[in-house]
Parts: sequence; C-alpha cells; structure tokens
Amino acid sequence: MPPDKVLLAEPRGFCAGVEMAIKALTWMVRVFDAPVYCYHEIVHNRFVVASFEDVGVIFIDDISEVPAGAPVMLSAHGSSPEVVAGAHANAGVVIDAVCPLVTKVHHEVKRMAERGYDIIYVGHEGHDEAIGTLAEAPDSITLIEPELGLDGFEAKDPTKVALLAQTTLGMHEWQAVLIDSQRRFPDLTTARKSDLCYATTNRQEAVLQLAELCDLILVVGSENSSNTRALVRAAHEVGAIAHRVDSADAIEDEWLQDGSVVGVTAGASAPDHLVHAVIERIAPERGFELLHTATEGEYFPLPRQLRAFLNALQAAVEMGYTATAAGLPGLLQADRDWTATDALGSLRS
Repeated sequence: MPPDKVLLAEPRGFCAGVEMAIKALTWMVRVFDAPVYCYHEIVHNRFVVASFEDVGVIFIDDISEVPAGAPVMLSAHGSSPEVVAGAHANAGVVIDAVCPLVTKVHHEVKRMAERGYDIIYVGHEGHDEAIGTLAEAPDSITLIEPELGLDGFEAKDPTKVALLAQTTLGMHEWQAVLIDSQRRFPDLTTARKSDLCYATTNRQEAVLQLAELCDLILVVGSENSSNTRALVRAAHEVGAIAHRVDSADAIEDEWLQDGSVVGVTAGASAPDHLVHAVIERIAPERGFELLHTATEGEYFPLPRQLRAFLNALQAAVEMGYTATAAGLPGLLQADRDWTATDALGSLRS
C-alpha cells in the first residue's frame, strides 16, 4: 500500500527573482549567437543550468574568461563591483540579472559603510550572494555564519553596529543572531524591512505547517541552493523528518511508508515539473491536495539593459528589418504573460 496522500505546499518553487533571471538568459540565448556567457550559475539548480548549457551557454567563475566582445550575463545572486567592472571592460554586451532584493542589501552595505558602521553580515561563506555582498565594503563588513553566531566579532564602536543578512537564510538562523546582536549592541541598526527574501520566508512558513500535518517532507532543489537547504533545516528544527531531493530519482523506497502523508515543496530555483515528477514517484493513494499558506504577486521586470536592447531590436523590426526569436512571445507581448517555465520549455523547442 503506498502513502495515503501528498500535501503540496503553495507557494513553492520559482520566486520573482528566479523568474526574471531565467527569462532574461533565455532572451540572450535567442537574440545572440552562441556562446552566451554567464558569470556563475544563473540560479542554483542543476536542471536549469543543464538546460542552458544544452543550448550553448557557458557558465564561468572568472570574469576574465569572457572573450572580448562576447555577450555575458551576471547571475541572480549578485556580483562584486570588480566583477561588474571587469565585465563591462571586456564583454560586448553585459546584462546584470541580479535579484532586486540582493541589490537592496548591496545598497544597505554601502550606505552603512559610508556612515562608519561595523557591519555584521549573517550568511554562508563561499555562497555566491555572500561573496558579492562582502565585496561591496570589505573593510567594514564581517561575515558571521549563523550556526557560529557572534563569537569573535568585536566592534570598534559598539554604538555603530549594523546587522544585515543573506536573503536566503533560514528564519530561525537570522532570528537567533538578531536577538544576540540586540543584546550585545543596544543601538544596533538593521534594515527597516527584513533582508530575508519574501519567497524564502513564505516557503519556510509553509514547511512549518507541513511539519504539523505530515509524516515526511520532501524538498525539491539542488544541494548548492541555500534557500532549499534552509527549508530542510526549518523542518528539522521542529522535529520533522525531511529530505532534499534533486529529482524523483533521489527518493528512497524506505522513506515512503504505507498510509503516510507526505509533504512536498520546492526551493525558489526548482522547476515545477520536477515537483510533479516527485508526486508521481510517491504515487499517493488519494493523490495530492494543495496546502495554501500565502499568495505571492511579486513581479520583477527584465534587467534594464536587456529591456533597452530588446526595445531597440523591436524598433528595427518595425522599420522593416527581420528578426527571429523562435519559441518566444513577440517583443511587444507583456513580459508578465510569459513565465520562466515557458522560457525553459522554449529552449527545447
């Protein structure tokens, strides 16, 4: 007898920043001759990255690897000022697909550094987002791993300390450091609105509700996805059994108990077709039902540089020149009507 049913979290999967970045890179693939270069993985998901590699995108970790005059996209996780400058110095076209929520944190870092603050940045060493953020003010910022806390941090002036965060942290990780920082530094300055991404928070809240109702939680997403790992940690934090899976193939038979209820969700960079393949692999006796915990209406437009380029291309088309974008909507069609799922599908058409 298979599991009884699946509770499917809603919202799950792609956030607005991932939607924007995937669509932007798809436009570059269609508009420019291969190869198109991308600094770091566009988003942290193996399927998404492989889909772009299959159509000629080359992912690099050193901006100097971009040949002179080639088109390059900078990933959604944000890039250091040096990387941005290096891209503009060498590449023919540079499109920065940084998530606006990451840009917000970069601006906060620069503003606090200019005002003479010691900045505590709660994040994970080596993560692309953390690397880009730390580079905005390396002499003023200290990376604090959430599990280690404030041990070793000393402020030059205890009255001028700011606390900022990687957008994909677990809520409990951020809260623990926030409480400790407020205790140690009563004049602590933080962002008026939490640095944690709305999608990260919403998906973690959904996991906490799944934990109350399910015998097992499966989180779809890749190992290098910080927000995916945070979902698993959030479940473990409240005593739930939870596993991360890249795809349905990673599910082990012994996880699926007869008559059980399995919760399913996905990190913010995981495509939804992988989620539905997981449900098919579970094969619940009574199918699945949605567990709706929040409504997301956020939308981030394509990067400004790309919009300008596409507008110029559209003008050329209207003047009588020819241009093709096979499998994509017309240049004048509203971007809101076209999803990242559509974009990924167009790569295979």
